[in-house]
Amino acid sequence: MSNTADMPPAEHSQTPVIPPVAPTSQHHDEPEKSLITKIMTGNGLVSVLAIFLSLVVGAILIAFTDERVTSTASYFFSRPADMLTAIWDSVSEAYIALFQSSIINTSAASFSDAIYPLTETLTIATPLIFAGLGVALAFRVGLFNIGAQGQIILGATLAGWVGFTLDLPVGIHLIVAVLAGIIGGAIWGGIAGFLKARRGAHEVIVTIMLNYIAVYLLLYMLSTPAFQRPGSNNPLSEPVAESAAYPLMFGDSFRLHWGFVLALGAVAFTWWLLNRSTTGFEMRAVGANPVAAKTAGINVGRAYLLSMVIAGALAGLAGTAQILGTERSLSGGIAASFGFDAITVALLGRSNPIGTLFAGLLFGALRAGGVGMQANTGIPIDIVLVVQSFIVLFIAAPPLVRSIFRIGTSKPKNKKTATKAATGGAA
Repeated sequence: MSNTADMPPAEHSQTPVIPPVAPTSQHHDEPEKSLITKIMTGNGLVSVLAIFLSLVVGAILIAFTDERVTSTASYFFSRPADMLTAIWDSVSEAYIALFQSSIINTSAASFSDAIYPLTETLTIATPLIFAGLGVALAFRVGLFNIGAQGQIILGATLAGWVGFTLDLPVGIHLIVAVLAGIIGGAIWGGIAGFLKARRGAHEVIVTIMLNYIAVYLLLYMLSTPAFQRPGSNNPLSEPVAESAAYPLMFGDSFRLHWGFVLALGAVAFTWWLLNRSTTGFEMRAVGANPVAAKTAGINVGRAYLLSMVIAGALAGLAGTAQILGTERSLSGGIAASFGFDAITVALLGRSNPIGTLFAGLLFGALRAGGVGMQANTGIPIDIVLVVQSFIVLFIAAPPLVRSIFRIGTSKPKNKKTATKAATGGAA
């Protein structure tokens, strides 16, 4: 009998011998992050710090454009306190005026006057939230939706036409007008989604071109008898009927309407769609890696088309907030700059529905407060636009923000931890 002990292991059995591996603990290689650590290194903190840095930049610009500061700068080295006091006074007055014009007016004589700035913020934020959700949803699917402006215009156009043309009962008229706005935005977004899914057309180019088409299409319509207000030569439509308008929440003294509540519902719907539905899972998978998603059996083209249809529908709701809520008549500037501001809102909100809600509220406050700041202190409203632009700049460069505040910049302790950090935890 042969001695099996002298035989190689491969001749004993067909099953490979795997050497035992000592159990490893996550606490040995990479300690589990505490709640405080997660907060201090998360994307939410980066967004907050980006806002803070932008306000600091705005404060510097306010100080340098103030006459009191420039006049005291000439003798700064002899009396530095004068210049420092002037800087503090100019910046504090500007930001106090911004707060009182956007949140609450502490010097108001009545409660309604005190909360009026807050209602203005919510009114302005409503279309920003709608359109921001549309841009954020497309971001999650890997699409850069620049066409929210055109989708707002088409939504407002169809909703306005229903509002001033059809004669329907109260309640039904509003529902039909809102549905028309949703359909208008969905069609305009769906065109870009269809071309992306079927022909591979780049959505950035397509949506930009659709913006121009929407603008000039509306201007043409406003020159036709079907849209132009009778007896007027201006590109302005008839006002929508009261039965098709969003009801006001606090009476005629305020502009805030129930479209804001609908915006909150849109936030909840978008969150559920992305995080709790099978369709949302497929969209997120396509956004993460379309090649891998296609290999897994997901219809990538369908995800592109559906996401742009829904994104356009959300932007169309922003159009209804304009025509059925605040403006009441179609004009060439019905969409204002909400479609482009929505890109900033989506970026600041990290393409998250909840984050987009708070970003929309922030930008609504900046736009509402900027007017009051200019009226009360004489500081140009362009300062607010500069602050918004710097928010985008810092949001687009998280490493810059992290390096300035030295957060999340510690070196990994070992090679395995370094690999995980470089791959976002996928290693």
